[in-house]
Amino acid sequence: MSTKRIDEATGTQTVGHEWDGIEELDTPMPRWWLWTFYLTIVFAIGYVVVYPAFPMLHGASKGLWGWSSRGDLAAETRKANASRANVLSQIAVTPIQSLQGKPELMKAAVAGGRAAFRVNCVQCHGSGAAGVPGLYPNLNDDDWLWGGNLQEIEQTITHGIRQPGDKDTRTSLMPSFGRNQLLTTDQIEDVVSHVRTISHQEKASAASARGAKLFADNCAVCHGPAGTGQRQFGAPNLTDKIWLYGGSREKVVQSLTNAHAGVMPAWHERLDPVTIKMLAAYVHSLGGGEDFATPAQADTKIAANARP
Repeated sequence: MSTKRIDEATGTQTVGHEWDGIEELDTPMPRWWLWTFYLTIVFAIGYVVVYPAFPMLHGASKGLWGWSSRGDLAAETRKANASRANVLSQIAVTPIQSLQGKPELMKAAVAGGRAAFRVNCVQCHGSGAAGVPGLYPNLNDDDWLWGGNLQEIEQTITHGIRQPGDKDTRTSLMPSFGRNQLLTTDQIEDVVSHVRTISHQEKASAASARGAKLFADNCAVCHGPAGTGQRQFGAPNLTDKIWLYGGSREKVVQSLTNAHAGVMPAWHERLDPVTIKMLAAYVHSLGGGEDFATPAQADTKIAANARP
């Protein structure tokens, strides 16, 4: 039996339900709303016909227009690559030592290298290229183990550091003076005193004087007589304030006792030569890039700038 009735106050029929004395009016939807609803249905039908919509066993329906987001991305990628092709070809044929003489090309190379760095290098050197103390070097300063001009940076990126199987990789080996019993514990302490004296962290002492003789006999062949380092061996400058593995007495003792031998992958099998060239340009632009043609010239400048 229907309980619908006409509400006296509004003149609208009720839906026939009552809850605790409350009834609901059967108010019709506004006509504009109904037409909008019908239009959305028509639009939805048209959309699934024109565009990919229905999932299938091996993909989805293609749609009458044959459009796809992947196809759209591929077209945009081709367009972007075409616009970059001219610049990339210019970078490819320009010797890396000549890039700085072409400001616009250098700017493009730095931009491309920045993008490549974010994909391939931030995992170790960090998003700002500041490195991680004790693990990965800071690329923003002007201290370089193997050289900081464009050619030397390109060489390092291409062939890596101590990369097995690459005959052109950067390689050197510092002895573990303590572990291999090349120096006694007291002798290591004396060498550390000398190193911390030439880096202006300690004042000269009897221990540093003894360490100077030991340094000359055991360390100068790589680090140089004044301790300013030599690029061809990847031997760091010991007279400045920049320390990859730490410059405290404890840290230097650890380095002498158990030498470090950091590694970096050779990228020539993973990245094309143009990308490597752009990476070198970006790293060079970070603030410490050098213009010297040879490591010997760079070492000459380091020695000249070393504190007395």
